[in-house]
Amino acid sequence: MEKTRQKAELSRDAAWQLLCEYTQSESLRKHMLAVEACMRAYARRFREQGADPAADEEGYGITGLLHDFDYEKYPTPAEHPFVGNKILEERGYPEEMRRAILSHADYSNVPRVTPMEKALFACDELAGFITATALVKPGKSLAEVDAKSVRKKMKDKAFARSVSRDDITQGAAALGVDLEEHIAFCIEAMKGVAKELGLAGQERN
Repeated sequence: MEKTRQKAELSRDAAWQLLCEYTQSESLRKHMLAVEACMRAYARRFREQGADPAADEEGYGITGLLHDFDYEKYPTPAEHPFVGNKILEERGYPEEMRRAILSHADYSNVPRVTPMEKALFACDELAGFITATALVKPGKSLAEVDAKSVRKKMKDKAFARSVSRDDITQGAAALGVDLEEHIAFCIEAMKGVAKELGLAGQERN
């Protein structure tokens, strides 16, 4: 009976409800949607390439969707993502997902070992940076963003200064993926949910 209850909660809808329960910020919700899209794309890629033959797109996606769900209420390093981890454990989320979420914070001292753990860290800061890059484009659209423009913005220390460039470069390296290829891959993944992210472009008169 317990297993049935836990499986029932591991749905995308249940994860979204949990996210919305703890996160009111529209921009933070969109950030988690962006990371979810990148994670789903990497699950497909890992499966196809054999890096993680058992990669579950839903599992990867929900992990990306929930990685910061506790951040708005519990933003300090003493709380995030540890409070969230306890909540997820109580809700029956599996250890591999909770461990991946813990590992995306360097200060948790949880080493990133699995492809899912490495992908979450690699996509987190980059998704935020891609969003910031799109928002300064004339049409505020992902269609206007490419890997070169993101790389150029990364060199501008005044732009999106809260985003760690080191995390982005180290994340790609840990995945064993060329940085420019990683950026392009995540841009394409995010284009699939551009409308939900508010980055599908503005209609012009």
